[in-house]
Amino acid sequence: MLLLLSLIGFLALAASIVVRWLRRRVDVLGRIAPFPAISVGLSLALALGCAVPMALEAWLEHRLEAAASEVAGVPVQVDCQSLGQAFVDVGQELGYVRWGPDGVPERSTLIKVRVCNDLRAWLASSTSDPTLDQVVAVHVLTHETMHMVGIVNEARTECAAVQRDAATAVALGASPAQAQALAVRYWTEVYPRMPSDYRGGCGPGGEHDEGRPGAPWLAGPTP
Repeated sequence: MLLLLSLIGFLALAASIVVRWLRRRVDVLGRIAPFPAISVGLSLALALGCAVPMALEAWLEHRLEAAASEVAGVPVQVDCQSLGQAFVDVGQELGYVRWGPDGVPERSTLIKVRVCNDLRAWLASSTSDPTLDQVVAVHVLTHETMHMVGIVNEARTECAAVQRDAATAVALGASPAQAQALAVRYWTEVYPRMPSDYRGGCGPGGEHDEGRPGAPWLAGPTP
């Protein structure tokens, strides 16, 4: 919102400078005043500086939303946290889905700015050698997607996400091999360290095992 307001402000400033010049471009002696190119150019440059990150953010959200909708099987909305929101945010969660008055999760999620930055960096890379933060970022998107389809219990949500991390990675542009490797890394390096209420019943033959072909325990060791 801050960038949008700044963009509008700088464009309005450029327009006002041009209008003022048009009204006064010829003085009483008939001389034409030079066009205020520096002032207009500076205002437009500042506007462009606001527009570029807005466009990049919109592109990222579109990519994340398309992937999440594909995995969910229904249209969902994905928003990245703005810098203004991050400035006043004191929560420790990496993303969240709001619950409606009826206790049903909404089909929209807010992903924290650091996670979105990691997703952006991963998408800009070859996706073949993600950092652990990038692995977690892909999983966060999958986890929140599972909430958006209606799963409330965190252990069940986490296990459903673990079994779909590869699908999310493929939907974001990774190859099947890269996606499976990413899912295995989360399963073996991150999942065992999750809080107890996020674990349990997950693994081959477990309560939350859906028998999906993308489950990471089919390609890697069970932690």
